[in-house]
Amino acid sequence: MSRRAIAAAFPYTVPVLMGYLAIGMAFGLMLEAIGYNFIWAFFMSLTIYAGSGQYLGVSLLESAAALGTVAFMTLVINFRHIVYGLSMLEKFKGMGWRKFYMIFSLTDETYALLSGVSAPVGVNPRDFYFAIAWLDQSYWILGSVIGSVAGALIQFDTTGIDFAMTALFLVIAVEQWQSYPSHLPALLGAGAAVLFLAVMGPDNMLLPALCVIVGGLLLLRVRLEGRESAAPAGERGGKGTC
Repeated sequence: MSRRAIAAAFPYTVPVLMGYLAIGMAFGLMLEAIGYNFIWAFFMSLTIYAGSGQYLGVSLLESAAALGTVAFMTLVINFRHIVYGLSMLEKFKGMGWRKFYMIFSLTDETYALLSGVSAPVGVNPRDFYFAIAWLDQSYWILGSVIGSVAGALIQFDTTGIDFAMTALFLVIAVEQWQSYPSHLPALLGAGAAVLFLAVMGPDNMLLPALCVIVGGLLLLRVRLEGRESAAPAGERGGKGTC
């Protein structure tokens, strides 16, 4: 990975830097509060790197949950990444060994960036995408360690601090709404989520809602791709932040 690719990728990742420092610190604080120091925060963020999954992991560690419960809950909460991966097949083509890291590092925020930006002129696209993913994880690790160290030095009341993750999701959703030429995917996702939340409740709505969203997007694919190709370049690329 060249310095040129990192320098080109950095401005696009600044919003993620701000968000990941905040929610990474929140995760570190929560982990420290249940007795796990910064070493645990570092290695969890290095090897797991699943924001909402790590937040859930704090609760599972605190309750000494069984491995089967951990596996099932992790699958459910990260099921959406199957959809992410399918939409990135073309973009990750030809990346060689780096493809494995790109799959591993495809968080919600990194996915939002990769799906909405193109490499600047003169920068290798594969190096550019890899740099975005690498920088984003670096921010998350840094925030986690800072939060854990701060939690060890200063007493915090961590009640409600996990809302930081929800806040970051909302920021990304607003940015995507403004930059994407069609609002159909967002409306479909919101409609399916609200419908199944009302019908099946918060504990059972995720998988059926995702299935409906994927099916709907497949049916609307031709229409959505037609709108995107017809949109001006500025509208397709947005502001380059998500």
